[in-house]
Amino acid sequence: MWWGIANFVGEMKIKSDKIFMRRALQLARAGAGHVSPNPMVGAVVVHDGRIVGEGFHRRWGEGHAEVNAIASVKDRSLLPSSTVYVTLEPCSHYGKTPPCAQLLIDHRVARVVVGTLDPFEKVSGRGVAMLRESGIEVTVGILEEECRKLNRRFIKAHTAGRPWVLLKWAQSADGFIAPSQGRSALSSPLTTVFMHRERALVDAIVVGARTVAIDDPSLTVRHWSGNSPLRVVLSRRASLPAGSRLLTDGNPTLVYSQLRNVKEGAVEWVSLDTSQPASWLEDLYRRGVTSVMVEGGANVLTQLIASGLWDEARIETAPTLLHDGVPAPAITGQELSKEIHDGREIVTLAHE
Repeated sequence: MWWGIANFVGEMKIKSDKIFMRRALQLARAGAGHVSPNPMVGAVVVHDGRIVGEGFHRRWGEGHAEVNAIASVKDRSLLPSSTVYVTLEPCSHYGKTPPCAQLLIDHRVARVVVGTLDPFEKVSGRGVAMLRESGIEVTVGILEEECRKLNRRFIKAHTAGRPWVLLKWAQSADGFIAPSQGRSALSSPLTTVFMHRERALVDAIVVGARTVAIDDPSLTVRHWSGNSPLRVVLSRRASLPAGSRLLTDGNPTLVYSQLRNVKEGAVEWVSLDTSQPASWLEDLYRRGVTSVMVEGGANVLTQLIASGLWDEARIETAPTLLHDGVPAPAITGQELSKEIHDGREIVTLAHE
């Protein structure tokens, strides 16, 4: 009988934990496009089954979710008998802000429920250890799959030692990404907005030198709210048109080339082998870049596909027929989603 009651109480506790962790996940998503290279994190403070405080990491360099959640609690005397739900393990090191694990210890919270551990080497279990050593009850793994999915880019970067890679291109119905001569608009105004939304969610955008020469892109976020990512160009011969926007508009640009190693204003030229994707991906990771979107051209996309160094691909197929031109890359993967917008099919694949 007592065993059955204990099981029932345990099941109810897990059910309650999941309810509050879902709220923490909702809060965490509000930081999308503003916190990277940090992860999205949400936190909820619960006393006697009632939410008394909540917060999320709003912007890189500012207070973490736990800081904002604790600050929102009006009656601090409740904290020693409260549970804090947080989607990612509280940090244990000094970075832009003090350790969140120490903050929870200082406020003597009774219990901390963690969605998933932080893979970042300066945390990675240390936050949970600090809490437990101070006598705080800690539960780990509530809605872990959802918490890991939310920060899959951050987690992949810190477990693989390279940024999470999203491949993106638009192609015609007959399989070309560009005509033989000139340019062709394959995306619609609406799907262009979607593309800018994706730009706002990554740390860097990567293109080849030929794309810069033909399209003279800005590679900024203009049709969505969020930060513009670092622009990265792969130029083996260090040859880019002098008047290119990427070289002249004053926004940060990183150019990987085998021939130059110099800083010129907002443009930095770095010498390495551009034919080896692993080399420039590892360099980006060392610079703090945790996610990139590769927008072309065909050679760059094909190199990454062949090397297996990609995580997702977003392919937009327009109803346009080009009949000839630059063939779209060949790719296979697990289909995650398929959408239709303005007559254009957008398929997202995961690397299997």
